[in-house]
Amino acid sequence: MASLFIIKGADQGKRFELKARQVGLGRDNTNSIRLHDTEVSRRHAEVRQADDAFQVVDLSSANGTFLNDQPIEQALLRSGDQIRVGQTILLFQDSVTEAGKELTARVDMLGRASPDDRSAILRSIPVGEGSRILQSPGNVGDWLKDRLMNLSVMYKATQAISHVVDIDTLLPQILQLVFESIGADRGAILLKGPDGELEPKAVRWRGSAGEDERMSISRTIIDHVLGKGEGVITTDAPADARFGPAHSIVNLGIREAVCVPVQGRHTTLGELYADVRAVPEIGISFASLKDGAKHRLTKDHLMLMVAIGHQAGLAIENTTLYEAKIQAERLAAVGQTIATLSHHIKNILQGIRGGSYLIDMGLNDKDDAIVRRGWGIVEKNQAKIYNLVMDMLSFSKDREPALESADLNETVHDVIELMQSRAAELGVTLVWNPGPEIPAVQIDPDGIQRAILNIVTNAIDASEDIERGTVTVATTWDEETQIARVIVIDNGTGIPPGEVAKIFEVFESTKGSRGTGLGLPVSQKIIREHGGTIQIASEVGKGSTFTVELPMRKFDPMKDSSPSMPTQG
Repeated sequence: MASLFIIKGADQGKRFELKARQVGLGRDNTNSIRLHDTEVSRRHAEVRQADDAFQVVDLSSANGTFLNDQPIEQALLRSGDQIRVGQTILLFQDSVTEAGKELTARVDMLGRASPDDRSAILRSIPVGEGSRILQSPGNVGDWLKDRLMNLSVMYKATQAISHVVDIDTLLPQILQLVFESIGADRGAILLKGPDGELEPKAVRWRGSAGEDERMSISRTIIDHVLGKGEGVITTDAPADARFGPAHSIVNLGIREAVCVPVQGRHTTLGELYADVRAVPEIGISFASLKDGAKHRLTKDHLMLMVAIGHQAGLAIENTTLYEAKIQAERLAAVGQTIATLSHHIKNILQGIRGGSYLIDMGLNDKDDAIVRRGWGIVEKNQAKIYNLVMDMLSFSKDREPALESADLNETVHDVIELMQSRAAELGVTLVWNPGPEIPAVQIDPDGIQRAILNIVTNAIDASEDIERGTVTVATTWDEETQIARVIVIDNGTGIPPGEVAKIFEVFESTKGSRGTGLGLPVSQKIIREHGGTIQIASEVGKGSTFTVELPMRKFDPMKDSSPSMPTQG
């Protein structure tokens, strides 16, 4: 199934399958692909499917839509294309279809003794010759020279290596390259399985395959290509005694084929096969083919196929290495997550255990003061485990904000009330300066409360050991730009310049064992889901200022049947 993979921007790493015939891109929550990029319009662009093709259409966006860095109003998409909207870049990938997978079951590799194996080798060329051709294309025929000199075919092969990131998308791209290059009627890519045996992984017919049509590939030819390490042109006609000179080749369906190794850097990964009807003109006789006058596949075609086979091998190796790298990174991330969470949970459990010990002691001694002290420790650690679990849930999956008309001042005031006791306990003054005339706006109150809570908690902790430590929280409203801001200022320790970029990374914490490294990443995720940003200004020894910007508009119950957000610029 075709998909869009975000390779740059606020939503980097997300993949969206293009299941509907029209898929919208934009900041509005009515889009199938909602982007948290302030430079993207509410309804920025659409990807539309017509038959088997996809096209991207700009919807009169403020900042325009770009395809491979070229501005477009609408354009056809090919696998590997990059769509840029605002600061977001999406990679289009058109994966192999279910119909394409079904075709792989129609490939028959004929045994050496099979009576249906009528293949005969007409020409062969070593694989190393393909590399020489790419470096010095001057000593080849005009047909091949034209193609190599303008580099169009090799450019497409390089595109496949550079942009395609999964094997199911890559293989059909390679077959498309073969069809465009030599005018093949049918093609197949056979790759080695775990047992070393070749298996068809991608198959293509020009047009639709007949209901009973199958593709027969000679085992003799397969073994020759693998054993000798050379590409070959074959025909199924000369060795077949059933055909006399008067038989029509087209009517009999006799084919010429080219089969070359798919050569990686050090090993042969499989084979690339393509065939054509031997003679395109109706009525050409078998005798003319036998005399060598009407072959459609020439030495130039073979040289080009060897070159493509080598490029295909490199592409497959690169894609396989990329997938292995991604899998390794996922396993490493899982291991890091488990180790980090185990450390934090252990610390919390130790706190609960210490509090429980005091409660037990107080009950045995009938000392209410000790019981209350123990219960206070248990309560603090219960709050820690609750916050940890909530942060894990918030960060673990994409979440559409439950937008509703809300009072931003009231939402932030709830955070201030909640944190007053903690600030007092640490000797920090918490100041609340609500902005006047803040209108009702469209936010997810629970989400925004959690995001601001994490920022305020960090500010209080940073100011703990500071003389006259103070944290000031304020809200403002910019009528002209329709932006609501929540500003958190502390006079704490500050953040070193080299550490500012890291504070939003998962499990990066400046609090040692007291922090989980999830609070600020969760805040950033929630704010991005609202289409907003968090800006930081910090100086070591003087404190930090966190500014949360939420682009939105006033809530008008007469006009608003569903919530939406405006475009900046």
